[in-house]
Amino acid sequence: MARWMGLPVVAALALTACVTINVYFPAAEAKEAAREFVENVIGDQAPATETPPATVPGGGMAHTSTRFDPWMLIGIGSAQAQTPDISIRTPAIQAIQARMEQRFNGTLRAHFDSGALGFGGNGTIVVRDASQLPIKDRVAVNSAVADDNRDRQAVYREIAVANGHPEWESQIRDVFARQWIASARPGWWYQQGGRWTQK
Repeated sequence: MARWMGLPVVAALALTACVTINVYFPAAEAKEAAREFVENVIGDQAPATETPPATVPGGGMAHTSTRFDPWMLIGIGSAQAQTPDISIRTPAIQAIQARMEQRFNGTLRAHFDSGALGFGGNGTIVVRDASQLPIKDRVAVNSAVADDNRDRQAVYREIAVANGHPEWESQIRDVFARQWIASARPGWWYQQGGRWTQK
């Protein structure tokens, strides 16, 4: 009988030792990091767009509201992991950014201006209208687009890895895809829902 009476105590102790840690994708920080990166690559003056959200004291962390957790009544806690800042300041990321900036301002910008190139909905560059490319430039532009798209995939992966969450790569790619479109200059083309739209 004493053995059975001890079971509830052991079960209660085991339950109180359980803590769940939730790590959320820091969407606001990722958006700000993408905006900074993209504007550095595109250069020129930034278009007048929405004002970035005000930062919260303590490193600009996204505010997470505390919800009532019924498990807390019996001692099972839910710990919220600190939301990490998205860092784009590693040597690898900075090297990719420098290559992309040089390529964009050296080769690609003029073809965005002409309408030959556009931003794909998946965070890449697409040759939208090859007829707008001078014949003498086609090989160089296609090569620059391929190189840039390789760097784009590499930077999305590198940002996820550098921030300790390789599983965030697809979310980072989505945030960047939206930012390339948001940062597009007037007259540039972008793809959304499979259709081309001019900004």
